[in-house]
Amino acid sequence: MTERLQKVLARAGLGSRREIEGWISAGRLQVDGVPAVLGMQITGTETILLDGKPVSSAPPAAVRVIAYHKPIGELTTRKDPEGRPTVFEHLPHLREGRWISVGRLDFNTSGLLLLTNDGELSNRLMHPAQALEREYAVRIFGEVDGLMLERMLTGVELEDGPARFLALRDAGGQGANRWYHVVLTEGRNREVRRLWESQGVQVNRLIRVRYGPIELGRRPPAGKWRELTVDEVRALYQTAGMPVPRPVQPTKAATTPRARTDKPTGAPSGKHPGRSAARPADRQPTSREDARRGKPGARPEGPRSGAGSSSRSGPQSESGPGSRSRTRPRQR
Repeated sequence: MTERLQKVLARAGLGSRREIEGWISAGRLQVDGVPAVLGMQITGTETILLDGKPVSSAPPAAVRVIAYHKPIGELTTRKDPEGRPTVFEHLPHLREGRWISVGRLDFNTSGLLLLTNDGELSNRLMHPAQALEREYAVRIFGEVDGLMLERMLTGVELEDGPARFLALRDAGGQGANRWYHVVLTEGRNREVRRLWESQGVQVNRLIRVRYGPIELGRRPPAGKWRELTVDEVRALYQTAGMPVPRPVQPTKAATTPRARTDKPTGAPSGKHPGRSAARPADRQPTSREDARRGKPGARPEGPRSGAGSSSRSGPQSESGPGSRSRTRPRQR
């Protein structure tokens, strides 16, 4: 049985299908001493060279999929000419293959980024035919009315074609800054931001909180990753219309996610839409918490101002959910 070269190498975890097609077009791949061409069929027994070095077409011994909480200020690329930080600098080491991202997040966008060593899974999850839902928490600066929301739900003509949100709901906020949750089923460049900008308002915070059946949740914190559970990986394969081809590899770094709720816990919601709903369980208590517990010598808690949205006349800064302003106790 033969299969296309890019499909076999993607399944081996060398890259996504699109990335491998780029290698073929650039003349970087050879099969049994012959330059590879698009559409080439192989059996998997051939000698394959990438940039003159042999690569294996065998799939990794075990599937791995991780959820990375991308912070603002990182690129979804392996290497940046300007030396800016990338998400791949913070991922665990792979013995076989390499990490392949399921889509991308912009430099100024944070939230859930899935990565796997199965390039075929990555390709299926990104393919428009799958129409996987992506959910985002969006903080908007500007006045929003019902007609604007209706237009974004029915469709807006952008420079690269029509676009719309599959779902849109108000998530709270005060004054000129409000939070919304939006859902779409494609991953065009800056699509969420451009849809809102088409209505004359500014996006000053954007967080991806869900990709298909996987939610960001309370963990991992920004800049960290967690291994998906066996059940979560199976759900991804089922969503992609693929059988799970090999064992899922558990690791010590894996954490068990909490049950899904109507409002993703890793995203703004409720009374304080810009504040994270939970703190890491292993964080040491602060003196402010000691004061609430009545421990002797603890520093008393002073008054604090509201967090999340603001009624200031200008856009808020890029400080993440969970930021607070505090006032010192009155000196005696």
